[in-house]
Amino acid sequence: MNPNLFPNAQTDRVWSVSELTSQIKDLLEGQFQSVWVGGEISNFSRPQSGHCYFTLKDDRAQIRAVVWRTAALRLKFELEDGLEVVCQGDLDVYAPRGSYQLVVREIEPKGIGALELALRKLKERLAAEGLFDPARKRPLPRFPRRVAFVTSPTGAAIRDFLEVLRRRWQGVDVLVVPTRVQGDGAAREIAAAIGLVNRLSEPVDCLVVGRGGGSLEDLWAFNEEPVVRAIHASRIPVVSAVGHEIDVTLADLVADVRALTPSEAAELVVPAADEIRAAMFQKQQRLLMALRRRAAASRARLEWLVGRRAFRKPFDAVHDRQRRLDELSSRSARAMRGRSRAARRQLDAAAAHLESLSPLAVLGRGYSVTQRISDGLLIRDAAMLSPGERLTTRFANGEAISRVE
Repeated sequence: MNPNLFPNAQTDRVWSVSELTSQIKDLLEGQFQSVWVGGEISNFSRPQSGHCYFTLKDDRAQIRAVVWRTAALRLKFELEDGLEVVCQGDLDVYAPRGSYQLVVREIEPKGIGALELALRKLKERLAAEGLFDPARKRPLPRFPRRVAFVTSPTGAAIRDFLEVLRRRWQGVDVLVVPTRVQGDGAAREIAAAIGLVNRLSEPVDCLVVGRGGGSLEDLWAFNEEPVVRAIHASRIPVVSAVGHEIDVTLADLVADVRALTPSEAAELVVPAADEIRAAMFQKQQRLLMALRRRAAASRARLEWLVGRRAFRKPFDAVHDRQRRLDELSSRSARAMRGRSRAARRQLDAAAAHLESLSPLAVLGRGYSVTQRISDGLLIRDAAMLSPGERLTTRFANGEAISRVE
């Protein structure tokens, strides 16, 4: 270090603040180029300009830091207070304030990669919106007729998918929607392809989105928000078949069904023809056995019915009923005759009693009844008569007309 840069007791030069600050700026920026600094973010702010300002601190010191907008746009995760990071950049002296700061060119989360952190943050935010809710997941159609696969047309994923599909089931048409599956802009293409399949005039029964295995960076397109939201908005049930069994993307979480590989996606989308034939044969055998048991039970029942007396002598019951009817008819006739004789005896007794009370019986003993013709008055006393009145006298047999003299 040049001792002449700073005034002391042996020099009489007095530096201006600007000169001193300029010398310090040259010294620091020359000595500390491309340094790595680790610490905790605090006092984070990001104004409309897009630049990021924060303080990087540990338990004994702190330093101001800035991430210019061009570098901030490349970040794979969101900066926030309390986040432990490792920053790479250059020291810069801000002359108007006489302070120094770290101009960050790269920044990584401490103990976790940027992509992992970005994935975790996006997953938490989308989960809070309910995009991964199991209740909204739909079942796949049992026997699809048209299946669309959004993937790279040259990758191994579509070849494996078609091979397994052809081996398992012949009655399905596959529509391959070509798109990039990694790199810048791949997520937008995948999301656009999903939307295109949903707008087809000829409907698709099932939609598969996927690719073969790879690193986290290779699969990153299936972790980006446009793809996740496109799958969530799909009216068609979606199968996510991204990577290998150990790879889990946000597309897997939001899809209706997750397949570990594209080959397994084919197994989930269509049934196996051999299994269907075996199941149909089993059902056929069970149906035949059930029909045989039913026929045997019906035959035994029929034989039991044939052995009953009603079938062996079907007219016995009719004859028994006829005999019973004849008996009841005879009893009814005897009862009617008895009732008639009793009624006749009662009638004769009543007639005799009535006859004994009849005036005609009195007349039969020699008495007669006289009435005045003019008014029919019964004559009980001769004083009731006047000369010239005409009378009627009734005898036991016949009557006579007379006139009073």
